[in-house]
Formats: sequence, C-alpha cells, structure tokens
Amino acid sequence: MQHIHGGSVLVAFSMNIGETIRNYRLQRGMSQGDIEKRTGLLRCYLSRVENGHTIPSLDTLAKIAGAMEIALSQFFSESGHTNGSKNLPQLSDDEVRFLSQIRRYAVSLNDSDRKLVLAMVKKMATK
Repeated sequence: MQHIHGGSVLVAFSMNIGETIRNYRLQRGMSQGDIEKRTGLLRCYLSRVENGHTIPSLDTLAKIAGAMEIALSQFFSESGHTNGSKNLPQLSDDEVRFLSQIRRYAVSLNDSDRKLVLAMVKKMATK
C-alpha cells in the first residue's frame, strides 16, 4: 500500500483514471454527452475527470462504468492503466471497493500501525 506524500500519488492516479475513462469511452464510440445521458453527470464534470482535474468518487466511477457497460474493476486493471507492475491480478468490484476503503484510512496510519493492521488481516485470513 502506498502512502500519499504531498498529493503526488493522488495526482498521478487522477490523471491515469481520467485517461482510462476516456480510452474506454472512445473504444466504445461514446461521447461525453452519451455518458451524461446515462448517468446524469454533466459533460463539463466528465471533461474535468478525463483531464485529471477532478478525482471521481468510487460511486461516480461505478456510474460511469455502468454507463459504458463495463465492470468497475476494469478501470483498475492492467490494460486500463499502467503503474509499473505487469502481473497484477484482476480484481472484482467488491475487492476494489474494499481496497479503496482501506486506502482511505491507511494514509493516516504510521508504519507501525499499518504493520499491525496487516498482521491482523493475515491472522483473520488463516482462520
């Protein structure tokens, strides 16, 4: 899990997720207006997301994915964006939601607390 320093990881994520959304939208021959009609999200908002100026919530990402008839997890798959790792497992929508919740709280944990949380998760998983 990466700790965000100065927002640089968050900025990189926002640019990647925006590019990923744009790529999937264009692959499907859809306009921002098509996504607007299916989700109720304004075109100007979608433009800001695609250009990396706004980071959408997980619920908003789910709406966009639904409008494009793709799984939410595809936004986080290898083919969707590159992050230097080549053999990432495909995550389900539930796994993406769970990891997003963990990430939200992990940024405020120190190293020792993160290790403790990981140890607890390992212990629970082996039951």
